[in-house]
Amino acid sequence: MKIIDTPEQNHLKIAMAQIAPVWLNKSATIDRIKEYIIKAAKDSCELVVFGEALLPGYPFWVSMTDGAKFDSKVQKEIHAHYVKNSVQIEARELDDICALAKQHKIAIYLGLMERAKNRGGHSIYCSLAYIDNQGEIKSVHRKLQPTYEERLTWAPGDGNGLQVHDLKNFSVGGLNCWENWMPLPRATLYGLGENLHIAVWPGSDYNTADITRFIARESRSFVVSVSSLMSKTDFPDDTPHLNAILENCPETLANGGSCIAGPDGEWILPPVIDKEGLITTTIDFNKVLEERQNFDPVGHYSRPDVTKLSVNRERQSTIEIKD
Repeated sequence: MKIIDTPEQNHLKIAMAQIAPVWLNKSATIDRIKEYIIKAAKDSCELVVFGEALLPGYPFWVSMTDGAKFDSKVQKEIHAHYVKNSVQIEARELDDICALAKQHKIAIYLGLMERAKNRGGHSIYCSLAYIDNQGEIKSVHRKLQPTYEERLTWAPGDGNGLQVHDLKNFSVGGLNCWENWMPLPRATLYGLGENLHIAVWPGSDYNTADITRFIARESRSFVVSVSSLMSKTDFPDDTPHLNAILENCPETLANGGSCIAGPDGEWILPPVIDKEGLITTTIDFNKVLEERQNFDPVGHYSRPDVTKLSVNRERQSTIEIKD
C-alpha cells in the first residue's frame, strides 16, 4: 500500500453509532442503521461502525430464561424468531445499506447475525461485515468462538474474514467482542498490516475499558471499540415469550462504552456510557508511524525465524460440490 503524505490521506473521520436495535426486528433495525449512516455522512464521516450483533440484536434472553434447558419450547420458539430475523447476505438483504455507502462514499463496519447460505441457511453466525465506500461488501468475518451462553444460539465461524482493508492511508480490520482477547487472531490482523483496529461489542464499558487501550498499546494502532445500547424497555411487545424474558431482566442490559484509543495506548475518547447517538472524532495516520518507531509487533520487534503463525482463511462448509 502506497502512503500518500497529505492531510487528506492521513486524516480519517470516524463515527461510532452507539444505538439500540429494534430488537429481533430485521427490517426495522435496518431502517435505524440506514438513518445513522445518513447522519454520519452528513457529518462528513468517512467510516461508521455499528456494534456486535446489532442487526437484529444480541441474544439477551438466553441467560434470563434457562437457556441451557434441553428441548425447551421457550428456547426453540425464541431461537426460531431470531433465525428468521437474521440476515442472509446472498439474498441481497444488505443492498440498501450498500447503496447508502456508495451514495455517500462512506465505509461501514456492521455487526450482524448471518444466516449463512453456504452452511445450509439454518444456523446463525455472529458476523462483522466490512462495506467499502463504493458500496461493496469486502469481507464478512464470522466470529471464531461464541462466548459462553452465546454458544446456545450461535455457531462457530472460520478464518475467511480475517482480512484488512485499505482506507486512505489506514489498513483497517476488525474482531467481534471477546475475540479481541484472542492473541492469535489479533496477531493475524497485525501481520496483514492492520493499523486501525475495529472491536465491536454488544455493549458494556466492562468489556471496553481495559482491552481497547491494551490492544492499542500492543499493536501501536488506533483501536475503535463500538458498543450498542439495550434497556428493559427496548424489548418489542411482539417478542416471543416476552413475559419470561422480562421476569429476570435487569433495567439496563447494555450501557454502551464505545471509545477510541491511540497508538500510544492513551484515550482519544474514553468510554461513553448510557448515551445514544453518533460519537465522532478524526484520527491522524502519522501517530501510527510515530509509535512504531520503538515497537512494531510484526516488523522490527518480531522474530519470524523463531515464532510464526499459520492461518487458514478457507471458508468452511460441510460440502464441496464439483459439477
